[in-house]
Amino acid sequence: MKNRNEIPAKYKWDFTHLFADREAWEKEYAECEAMLPTVAALKGTLGNSAESLYNAYETIYALEEKFSRVASYAHFAKVLDGGDPAGLEMTDKLHMLIVKFSTIMAFAEPELMAIPEEKLAEFMTYEPLKAKYSHIIEDSTRLRSHVLDEKSEAMMAQFGKITGTMSDVFNMFTNVEMELPKVIDEDGNEAELTAGNFGVYRESTNKNVRDTAFKAMFGTYGKYKNTFATIYGGNVKKDNLLASLRGYSSAREAKLAGSNVPEAVYDALVEAIHEAIPTMSKYLKLRKKVMGVDKIDVYDLYTPMVADVEYPMPYENACELVYNAVAPLGEEYQKVIRRAYEENWIDVYETPGKESGAFSSGVYGVHPFVKLNYTDTLDDAFTLAHELGHAMHSYLSSSKQDYANHGYHLLVAEVASTCNEVLLTKYLLSIETDPARRAYILNHFLEGFRTTVFRQTLFAEFEHKAHVMEAEGKPLTAGSLSNMYAELEKMYYCEAEFRDEIQYEWSYIPHFYRAYYVYQYATGFSSAVAIASNILETGDASAYLEFLSSGGSDYPINELKIAGIDLTSPDVVKNAMKVFDETIDELAAIIG
Repeated sequence: MKNRNEIPAKYKWDFTHLFADREAWEKEYAECEAMLPTVAALKGTLGNSAESLYNAYETIYALEEKFSRVASYAHFAKVLDGGDPAGLEMTDKLHMLIVKFSTIMAFAEPELMAIPEEKLAEFMTYEPLKAKYSHIIEDSTRLRSHVLDEKSEAMMAQFGKITGTMSDVFNMFTNVEMELPKVIDEDGNEAELTAGNFGVYRESTNKNVRDTAFKAMFGTYGKYKNTFATIYGGNVKKDNLLASLRGYSSAREAKLAGSNVPEAVYDALVEAIHEAIPTMSKYLKLRKKVMGVDKIDVYDLYTPMVADVEYPMPYENACELVYNAVAPLGEEYQKVIRRAYEENWIDVYETPGKESGAFSSGVYGVHPFVKLNYTDTLDDAFTLAHELGHAMHSYLSSSKQDYANHGYHLLVAEVASTCNEVLLTKYLLSIETDPARRAYILNHFLEGFRTTVFRQTLFAEFEHKAHVMEAEGKPLTAGSLSNMYAELEKMYYCEAEFRDEIQYEWSYIPHFYRAYYVYQYATGFSSAVAIASNILETGDASAYLEFLSSGGSDYPINELKIAGIDLTSPDVVKNAMKVFDETIDELAAIIG
């Protein structure tokens, strides 16, 4: 692993796109702080007139837009080096400003709710207010029963000082302080195991390498299982407490209410995947047959089934591949992708202290920032396509919507990213003639169903069970969490041999600290399969691009309907499972 100063500039973020230097950041931070009294002065004015309500929204969102740049700069610095004192200092200052702003803003929701419905309806005839803030006001007022009085909202805002603590502790421990053991690589040499390269070892064609890396990674997490149970258990308690204080029946109801998503969508997903477990068993049986083994271990699920197929993917090759794959989305879409490559929107390689995994974070008025930990595999090319899908969603929403309406909801967050992955799969299959490599690509597509639909639904089921357990007064211990995870693992992958270390995988998942998020990977993948298929069949991406440009201007269920997807129907997931089954048959036919 190279140090950050050894990585060429073209593979790193250019922070000057946000601020010229730390001094410029401090200046804008101070400007945000200076705007707080202006926001505080709005108290008592929201119900005076339509003009005063419009002025309040304009003032608040002007501060939020400025603040979003300040927050992004600090967050990105910490992401690149979790132990960097400068990044930690900025993050601490940021948290203080967030609490100040949240405390001051405690008046806003109760004051909006206090405006009689008839009076508010009259306000909405004021064209500037209606044109810019009608959906925002409707979205806020539909949750009237869950908004507390001003004093209580101020107290809730103070909770902001601690609500992210469990996630911060998890990230600090796993990314900075926790040491992973050495492993033996495919050449028989001792090698460093990191969160970034674990996927490479897990995909190794050498069973001993897979076995060793699997035991080293999850064995280490298991070593600290009680610590992780305390951290995660505390996070679940926080979720349930905040939901209860706001009058929700559960943390799930509270989380889904933010996007106006019926809980039935969540239950329908789990039910559909339970029905499809026989198809997963069919896939694992094919894996066993192709790999020539009588049994398959849980750590054998990630290695390519097709023997002797190498698919190295240097970063520059991946960039061109993704660029060509998204051609069905139009030249303008491709031009922005090219800008991302050439204008330092992407931080490519792993460096010491850099947060594991990948993400894309849009910054309104600037551009999206994509973080990778690239290791030259085909999986990394798919990750690039995935994160650029997020980036394009952010870019198009920011280009077409004002700041107040640009942020898209969580339910649609994984659609654009996964659609890019499906397009990449279809493109690879269109240019690849070698049967072995075609089989490799099909296997990768199947793994998308396994890891993004089945695995994320397993995660979704686990975290919901954990929240229900805690709400019922049952202790969330290392034992209870591990046993529950083990039972789900055995159910979802009943054809695979269970290994003790897999029971600790729950402690390895950072997304569990963002409750009720992961189910959207599964619904997003299912939606993306349908959208990509339609674009390739019709040659028309206009409805999809309109969906990407809608930002947060409507409820996500409605926005998806623009692209022809109705998640209130179980057919979306069930149809995706049919594609999964058909792809298994296609792969079986190729490899005989």
